[in-house]
Amino acid sequence: MKYGHKYKVAHREALIGVGLVIFNFLWWFAFAYGLGGKDPQEYTYIVGLPAWFFYSCVVGFIVMAILVAIVVKKFFVAIPFDEEKEIE
Repeated sequence: MKYGHKYKVAHREALIGVGLVIFNFLWWFAFAYGLGGKDPQEYTYIVGLPAWFFYSCVVGFIVMAILVAIVVKKFFVAIPFDEEKEIE
């Protein structure tokens, strides 16, 4: 069974999506446990939120939203979903 161009594009885009998810998890983990792994009495606060939460969740969300928008515009391809005729 031969896979067409659509499958190659879909596979590449799925790998890009997995890469973005891994980056998002690493960002969150690094800030949540890197800055948050101390006594709560020693926390620093940004706009009323603990710094670890602000950087991991608020800034992380903004960074990921921008990254996803850039990746979709630059690397994702519009593919028609109509049926292809089989070539024998």
